[in-house]
Amino acid sequence: MIKNKKLRILIYFFVALYVLGKLNVTADKSMSELALIYAQAPSKFTEIEGINIHYRDEGEGDVIVLVHGTGSSLHTWDDWTKDLIKTHRVIRLDLPAYGLTGADPKKRYSSMDYVNLLDTFLIQLGVNDFYLGGNSLGGLISWLYTSYHDEKVKKLILLDPSGFPFRSTPFVIQFAKTPVLNQLLRYFTPKSFIEKNLKEVYYDDSLIRQETIDRYHNLTLFEGNRQAFIDRAYIEREDYTDRLEIIQTETLVLWGENDAWIPVDDAAKFQSALSNSTVKIMPKTGHVPMEERPEESLSIVMDFILN
Repeated sequence: MIKNKKLRILIYFFVALYVLGKLNVTADKSMSELALIYAQAPSKFTEIEGINIHYRDEGEGDVIVLVHGTGSSLHTWDDWTKDLIKTHRVIRLDLPAYGLTGADPKKRYSSMDYVNLLDTFLIQLGVNDFYLGGNSLGGLISWLYTSYHDEKVKKLILLDPSGFPFRSTPFVIQFAKTPVLNQLLRYFTPKSFIEKNLKEVYYDDSLIRQETIDRYHNLTLFEGNRQAFIDRAYIEREDYTDRLEIIQTETLVLWGENDAWIPVDDAAKFQSALSNSTVKIMPKTGHVPMEERPEESLSIVMDFILN
């Protein structure tokens, strides 16, 4: 008996599509097909430990490094980047398992794997003094990175970061960890499924653009990404939150009040654990403030950076 109500609903969703004859195998998409849309200039690629990292490095000035969350890509920061590159150098990358970086052949998807890869990536670019921001999983990677490299990070920006143990596992992760059922994610990924997930991370559904749905769907279908998502779901999650107290870097914790994935109550946990932090709560905002309300969220961040 599957206890997670949302997981049961998702299964019924797939079954209904099958019964209606609308559930067809969704083919992978190749790099040559997707690069034409999502890897045009200023996109670049660099190899790190056998992984072909897709990244963008734009603008001039003080460096801001931005790290996306689960199921996302560097494009989640597009709206912010348009303004930030007027005054700053902005570096963002697709984490392994996502975007056009894609799967790691060695399945290195733990939090520390990501931290070590980020460090190698920045060293390769010759960057050792920067502002660091991350959303969700990217927030976890950012604060965990800072706990080891506090001296490199000028200021830390966390948007709805993960890290504290979940009271319940998000249904899509539980789905990915369920044998047999997870093959639905691997081979059957209708665009309506992606849209459903986006409606969970946005508070205001009307702000979801069709091009955003298309992008998430297309990059999910990049060859290897769906299997990588399943492989990541089986990675044992470790609790590193005792390292938060090590961080001395001034930190902004920015949270969407209506986050349905990570409860806004966790903002207080971060504030309590971080000795030099400020918390800002955005009303009528979900899990991805930089996408849902880019102007308002960036305004808060720039006030933090400049003051």
